[in-house]
Amino acid sequence: MADTQQVDAKAERTVSRLAHRIGAFAAAHGGAEGQVAYIGERGARIVLVGADGGWGDLVAPTYAIAEQAVAKAGITVHESFDGEFAGRVTTGPYEWKRMAGIQVGG
Repeated sequence: MADTQQVDAKAERTVSRLAHRIGAFAAAHGGAEGQVAYIGERGARIVLVGADGGWGDLVAPTYAIAEQAVAKAGITVHESFDGEFAGRVTTGPYEWKRMAGIQVGG
């Protein structure tokens, strides 16, 4: 029974830490919305898009922890990273250069 409580306490700390980082991102970008995507054994990716078009992501150890973190942070969560949501992302020279490098093997 102690092992279960220890695991739950660790998960709660992880949820709180992620929610704090999501909240900090939202505060820095005038608000934020997100999307949670399962990435296999690595857990889940939380993609954040700020009201100003800035974006970032976090990785949670499990999908359940990611869902709890976004709920605790109080942001709007989208089911998918569809065209309308993705269209809010502002990309700059770095992203375009990086994407072009990927296309040409960089």
